[in-house]
Amino acid sequence: MDRKIKKIYDADPWLEPFSKAIDARHERIMAACDRIRGEHATLHDAVNNHLFYGLHKEGNHWAFREWAPNANRIYVTGDFNNWRKSPEYEMKPIGGGNWELLVPVDALHHGDKFKWFVEWPGGGGERLPAYAYRCVQDPETKIFAAEVWDPAKPYVWKHRRHVKVENPLIYEVHIGMSSEEEKVSTFDEFRRNVLPHVIELGYNTIQIMALQEHPYYGSFGYQVSNFFALSSRFGTPEDFKKLVDEAHRNGIAVIMDLVHSHAVKNEVEGLSRLDGSLTTYFHDGPKGEHPAWNSRCFDYGKSETRYFLLSNCKFWMEEYRLDGFRFDGVTSMLYFDHGLGRDFSGYGSYFDGGVDEDAVTYLALANIIIRDVFKNAITIAEDMSGMAGLAAPIEKGGVGFGYRMSMGVPDMWIKWIKERSDWDWSMGGLWYELTNKRADEKTISYAECHDQALVGDKTIIFRLIDKEMYFSMDKQSTNLIVDRGIALHKMIRLVTLATAGNGYLTFMGNEFGQPEWIDFPREGNGWSYKHARRQWSLIEDDNLRFRGLNDFDAAMIHLFSDLKLLSKPHYCYLAHETDKILCFTRGECMFAFNFNPEKSFTDYWIEAPEGTWDVLFSSDREQFGGFGRIDESVSHVTTLSDGKHYIRLYLPSRTVTVLKLRQ
Repeated sequence: MDRKIKKIYDADPWLEPFSKAIDARHERIMAACDRIRGEHATLHDAVNNHLFYGLHKEGNHWAFREWAPNANRIYVTGDFNNWRKSPEYEMKPIGGGNWELLVPVDALHHGDKFKWFVEWPGGGGERLPAYAYRCVQDPETKIFAAEVWDPAKPYVWKHRRHVKVENPLIYEVHIGMSSEEEKVSTFDEFRRNVLPHVIELGYNTIQIMALQEHPYYGSFGYQVSNFFALSSRFGTPEDFKKLVDEAHRNGIAVIMDLVHSHAVKNEVEGLSRLDGSLTTYFHDGPKGEHPAWNSRCFDYGKSETRYFLLSNCKFWMEEYRLDGFRFDGVTSMLYFDHGLGRDFSGYGSYFDGGVDEDAVTYLALANIIIRDVFKNAITIAEDMSGMAGLAAPIEKGGVGFGYRMSMGVPDMWIKWIKERSDWDWSMGGLWYELTNKRADEKTISYAECHDQALVGDKTIIFRLIDKEMYFSMDKQSTNLIVDRGIALHKMIRLVTLATAGNGYLTFMGNEFGQPEWIDFPREGNGWSYKHARRQWSLIEDDNLRFRGLNDFDAAMIHLFSDLKLLSKPHYCYLAHETDKILCFTRGECMFAFNFNPEKSFTDYWIEAPEGTWDVLFSSDREQFGGFGRIDESVSHVTTLSDGKHYIRLYLPSRTVTVLKLRQ
């Protein structure tokens, strides 16, 4: 490694004992990059599997291609040949385990369904192309087939190719459950009905789940069968492109939840035993089986697997103009034991024999090719192990992710709400937990995401209010449990955002306190969609308290967006354990939290930078479901005492006041 560049172990003395391992890791990454790049200028130029395999119109013919080294024969069957294994639709081997069939351009038509029939030593069966662009499910048989996609009027992009976001304010969504109706919603419906809501709230990034095709809707998109196919449940490729284009028109980046951590076991729809072999893209034996997810584990050291996954990254960014990815299940990728039951208590865990260095190399290569496509792309690692260097630049000895998820933050909130009384909430402990991040890595903080909303868990609002949500969310009701829940819901979200490292995330509906849980249609609930939707009408009802939560979320998001506060430092001025007061600045703003469950304070002295402080808003504003106890028109001028400057504030119980230093 170039010693002129400061490495991650130069800034962190605890990493110094592992400097040789870090250097060796970096050398493996760069060597792998050089091997793939070859004579090409960039990794982007060298990786184009998706342009070769699958189905492509090339001049006056269609080309079917597949890599299936264990196959003896491959037939293309479909609507165009009555699903027969006919000689004229038999692929021919062209070397290197590759198979090809060329047919006249008029032999296929838009919407034709097709599959492979693969024969291998000792057997055979129907399969879908590994690089299938579109797969559709028969509404009666529920069986998937690939589909010829050649629309007469392909979508014409109208707006910018990509959107650069400095500090992501992420609105995490699932298209299918984004409607209030009990059904699977669509890209078009989301674009018309939900995107305007996201714009109004002020979020600058949409993170979309479940885009890759998956056989079982209830898997939340995490059991992927067809990695290059946009899930047809939600609409067509043109529909999705129109959604992305409209988001870009409004300056909103679009990233997807990318699943490269494993693949569904299904053989007819997926990659498993594509050519009769279990090891085409996966590890052999128990290593190729995920013990917790009942799925297949990729062999990231295999050249063909790397090309497949790297092409997948490039494909989604170029075909649909996505602005980046949140990589799911990174912990599972990084360790041979998938991090199951492990206590990551020391740095040694990140450099021992339990780390899959092939996976580390692949993730670094993915970050390289993604930024080859768009240098300002967002890449986020979902990792609970805390691997040092994961979100550090590759040239510094890192793996190259732009951000890592602060997964300990929602865990902390769950633990505190469940196990501690309000009087036991430590202000110093809260500040430490929310700001304890590696200085050399960027993070995305969140109070809750989709995980906390799934059946078997609870959202923050449901943990705080529980069954009272069914009876006392109208404004006429008097209920101390609801009052506490509404107040803390706002405070928890703002303190998480205000202390965030570099970005923030919420799951759709949680901003207004979507009641109940997420439960997809399944046999156990009678295949009901009742809990696989969002109840948007709640924020339109003036008699309910949900609109106040929604308006507060919009106020805090706009504040951080307008003033670019996530790019500015924070400093804690007070963490009073007895009074339960936490006060800190971020940029030119001050956040004064009173977590005290009983006491309000008048003329509370708080150290602050000298000057005049104007109130921007308070969580106690009636518009936000508060009691309107704070006069927001009053400015506060600092007072000099004992060589320090102080402001005096009225801090009602369970409120936060946001102030800005007058320039």
